[in-house]
Amino acid sequence: MIEGIILAGGKSSRMKQNKMLLPYLGKPLIYHTISSMLTYCNKITIVTGHFKEEYNQLFDEKKDISVIHNDDYENGMFSSIKKAIKDIECDIFIIPGDYPLVKDDTYKNLLDADGPIRVPIYKGRRGHPIFISKNLLDDLKKEDISSNLKVWRDKHKVNYIEVEDEGIYIDVDTVNEYEKLLERNDS
Repeated sequence: MIEGIILAGGKSSRMKQNKMLLPYLGKPLIYHTISSMLTYCNKITIVTGHFKEEYNQLFDEKKDISVIHNDDYENGMFSSIKKAIKDIECDIFIIPGDYPLVKDDTYKNLLDADGPIRVPIYKGRRGHPIFISKNLLDDLKKEDISSNLKVWRDKHKVNYIEVEDEGIYIDVDTVNEYEKLLERNDS
């Protein structure tokens, strides 16, 4: 069994609106992140923060997707990760919700590889999602809240998995990045 965690707790301050709900190919941006992850995960937890109600309305009827709220979202992404893993005891994938182009095959490649932590790499650039073995979850749960995922990750053996997927490092933080994403499908 493997569970997925999608981080959607930020303020989208550079977009000045909830970027996760911006339309992309006729669906909210976060839908595409969920869709590729759901192929390989038994359950997905979306962790909200600044924006909350919008996600509950979108996913409240799906049994394999749950939405939880992180009241401490202003403490950063790591606080959302810690909230999400609190009751999980299986392998996990973690990805921010604004990575709509990650291919299904990337998840498969990470699952088929070895190592307690697996990170995709494309043309020398690291990206998302990150795979974490259930054997490391207790350690992650004990990591101080002032830390972050990268600091914690670098304390452990990491297997970098070469993938053919530039989507592992394409996120949407600004209006310009969103416009570039839309242009990819117009050409």
